[in-house]
Amino acid sequence: MDRDDVPTNPHAGSAPTIGDLIARRWDRRGALKGLLGAGVIAGLAPQLSACAGLGEARASAGGARFAELGRGIDTDHHVAPGHRADVLIRWGDPLFPGMGPFDPMRQSAADQARRFGYNNDFVGLVPLPPRARGEQRALLCVNHEYTSAGMMFPGAAGRALTAGECEIEQAAHGGTVVEIARAPGGRWRYLQDSRYNRRITASTPMELTGPAAGSPRLATAADPAARRVLGTLNNCAGGITPWGTWLMAEENFNGYFTGAAAGPEAANHRRYGVGEGGRPWGRFDPRFDLARTPNEPNRFGWVVEVDPADPASAPKKRTALGRFKHEGAESVVNRDGRVVVYMGDDQRFDYVYKFVTADAFDPRDPARNRDLLDNGTLYVARFDADGTLAWLPLVHGRGPLVAANGFASQADVVIEARRAADLLGATPMDRPEDVEPDPRTGRVYVMLTNNARRTADQVDAANPRAANAFGHIVEIVEPDGDFAAERARWDILVKCGDPEVARVGAMWGPGTSRDGWFAYPDNVAVDSEGRLWVSTDGPEEGMGCANGVWTVEAEGPRRGRSTLFYRGPTGAEICGPRFFPDGATFFAAVQHPGEDGENYPPHGRPSTFADPSTRWPDFTPDIPPRPSVVAIRRDDGGRIG
Repeated sequence: MDRDDVPTNPHAGSAPTIGDLIARRWDRRGALKGLLGAGVIAGLAPQLSACAGLGEARASAGGARFAELGRGIDTDHHVAPGHRADVLIRWGDPLFPGMGPFDPMRQSAADQARRFGYNNDFVGLVPLPPRARGEQRALLCVNHEYTSAGMMFPGAAGRALTAGECEIEQAAHGGTVVEIARAPGGRWRYLQDSRYNRRITASTPMELTGPAAGSPRLATAADPAARRVLGTLNNCAGGITPWGTWLMAEENFNGYFTGAAAGPEAANHRRYGVGEGGRPWGRFDPRFDLARTPNEPNRFGWVVEVDPADPASAPKKRTALGRFKHEGAESVVNRDGRVVVYMGDDQRFDYVYKFVTADAFDPRDPARNRDLLDNGTLYVARFDADGTLAWLPLVHGRGPLVAANGFASQADVVIEARRAADLLGATPMDRPEDVEPDPRTGRVYVMLTNNARRTADQVDAANPRAANAFGHIVEIVEPDGDFAAERARWDILVKCGDPEVARVGAMWGPGTSRDGWFAYPDNVAVDSEGRLWVSTDGPEEGMGCANGVWTVEAEGPRRGRSTLFYRGPTGAEICGPRFFPDGATFFAAVQHPGEDGENYPPHGRPSTFADPSTRWPDFTPDIPPRPSVVAIRRDDGGRIG
């Protein structure tokens, strides 16, 4: 059992059931869609523009324009015919001048802190002006979510890690900023000598800002003022702001702390699963030992803002956006100029959030945007059975968020955002992952990966299947493109799983093939025509296919139709789908290739450093599998999709 997926919401089973309303809603709205299912990103979502004008929702232009890839599981990656997928950068690749090739037999923390980190997840792009005619340049911003010691270190499987290996793991966490470029007619490459290149690790000094900064609940012996923290952990997805900064989302931070949850923070720690950690860092680093540093967990679970154009700048943990297991933090400029950030709390029976800044984005004055994320309103979603949605404000002094319930200030509200959302009556969801707004349509797409622990009496309209092993995608329609609104509508776009197995209850659009269905939606990009590009993360034996990227039509007569575009090597999940602004390159991250070798029949045993189920992407006998970012282009150089 994955401890990061164990529900910690004590109210999950007590949420009111709405069986009659569900039946009416799905009898009326789901019958035809169910029959369809049974019968069978220019993307960047203008990250660096104000997106002031929102167009009308429009039908997709006739569906995917590529020959669908076939299902399968093997040791390599594959892309639809007429495309090529090139490895851009791999774990261990050097980022600074004078460094040599990666040698997995000679690792050190100091060396790893100057190389591309492990288990790449989020991929973001900040375009740069060309230096030559026709050249394309950008800063690639990549999160490194976690480490897999048994795949990283020789002989580490099944034994305790050394202090040195724990230090290497800390250096392999965090993120990377690296300049990339492509000459006309050439391939993308990363520039080892770029002045922008930077590593952020679990030990990088950072600032705490917003309402929780300075709170005694974040104070430690090393930082009694509660203003500075070392490092960032378990950075899953994220976002690029309209002003060109990178948001790193801290997700399963609970697994890094050893010891029992006790003392004044015990209940708070239990709500986040702290004290259930499996990593041994606390044996060597007092920050991760609850007995010695009981407040340290409160310093994680935030959204971290980084200026990729300034390698000397201090990352900032923006506490106004709330503390939970952030999957991502994708933003959009609202029609009134305010910025709205959408976020999912990636745990079974937890919630969907958004943050609305108090002030407007100013594209002409970057200095005014520098601390825009420190002031605003955090909301949590309640999905009602009639297809409406209420965004509930997490504001101290409103409703139950008062001192009598343990909230003495807004600092307490954001530190215990989960408990605040519990008391407000938010809807417990089936593991909310990426939440992606489409600025052109006013629609927002929520990836819900699965929840096999939901019982029949916990089913509700937005989570309509008990034992939901395969996940679904919810579409939120903000009224008239007003992303800051407190009321909205919602619908289910697809219910994932094999449409040929009736008990699964899958729902797909017309024309979805046997290769086109998927499960475990994780991350998503929206292209310039409104199609979703969904990447998956789940057991490949459950899909009969390696994890990959599928396109999903969101509008028109093919709404809900899915098509397989790319699949990774065995054992990997696919993350970070991202388009270059011209739509001719699609980037994706291949995380933990080769893991779970016992579930890949040709291997049939656990994967280790010495005996992995694949050695992708090098396929060299002395090199273990290496998490990597890939760049996909059409053979003819045209727009993808």
